[in-house]
Amino acid sequence: MQTAPLSTVSHRIHLGLPLPFNVRDAQAQLLLARGARIDSRAQLEALLERGALVDLAELRSAADVAREAPREALPGLWKETQVRVVDTLARCDAESFRTALDDACEPALALVERDPDLAIFQILTQAADVDTAYGARRSMHAAITASLVAQRLAWAPSEVEKAFKVALTMNLAMLELQGVLARQDRPPTTEQRVELRTHPMRSVQMLGAAGVRDEDWLRAVLQHHEVEDGSGYPAGRSDVCELASLVRRADTYTSKLSARRTREAMAADVAGRAMFMQDPGHPMTQALVKEFGIYPPGSHVRLASGALAVVVARGPSITTPIVACFTRPDGRPLPAPQRIATTDAAQAVVTLLPLRHDEQALPVAAVVAPN
Repeated sequence: MQTAPLSTVSHRIHLGLPLPFNVRDAQAQLLLARGARIDSRAQLEALLERGALVDLAELRSAADVAREAPREALPGLWKETQVRVVDTLARCDAESFRTALDDACEPALALVERDPDLAIFQILTQAADVDTAYGARRSMHAAITASLVAQRLAWAPSEVEKAFKVALTMNLAMLELQGVLARQDRPPTTEQRVELRTHPMRSVQMLGAAGVRDEDWLRAVLQHHEVEDGSGYPAGRSDVCELASLVRRADTYTSKLSARRTREAMAADVAGRAMFMQDPGHPMTQALVKEFGIYPPGSHVRLASGALAVVVARGPSITTPIVACFTRPDGRPLPAPQRIATTDAAQAVVTLLPLRHDEQALPVAAVVAPN
């Protein structure tokens, strides 16, 4: 094992956030495992004074790990990445937030680029349940969607990255409120409505305090609830920037896919039709609906054979996805998910089913199987 002093990579450690590598003592014995947290400056200084080490083999960037990992490791990497993003957003007032945000976004974007189908699968199956992390996970879903649509629109890589970060941070000032609203069974109170109307300005202020100086980023956050016909807020303007227009549509679409106490999640095909009805003919909406299709990865479906399956990849057409069957035609469960194409009429998709959360873990092996 080749090691290096922890001091040489201490800039990659953010207090309160998961460690990106193992930390070892001077004899190279494990002290803190990857994913553990260092909560105070004093704790970090103590490790440095003890001559703590890191394994050079573990110092690859998180993005490199995502790009090079075997396919069977990708679901685990997605889980780690989403936990890191949620933790980072929850600490948006920390001194290191700007750097921590970059570090959290880097592997997420690499995972989206490596396997867009698996990225969409996260949105459809990793539901934003109505708990305290609801707002942060909703932001992650919107960010994945915004980056995928930006890629489909042939935006430059730097603009794709910016779209991801704008979507991730546009609701910084109301992450907790989003969870509260998702859990409550009554309309927003007067105070909550004020928070909703003012959150774009407050999110911009929080980003500025965290060191974000990119004017396009800040403008998009400020305008992400503005609508081209002037009916949006907070200013009711019609000259809305492209970034804001994109993340608003990503947020609107993914919100339809998320359940709240007062309503069930909308099926993907219904959500797509609703987007077209609300926003007919706009290139961004067209790109979004084409990207997700009728049966996006993560959708649960019934086949013509009677078998139940989950969509794991987009196929040659919007009506012929790749699926993983988890039951036989007679309804009996399969011992392991069976990955098949649906181009044959006997295996065609006939019905989109409501997502059953107790079945989410069943198709993971098929999701990451080679195409």
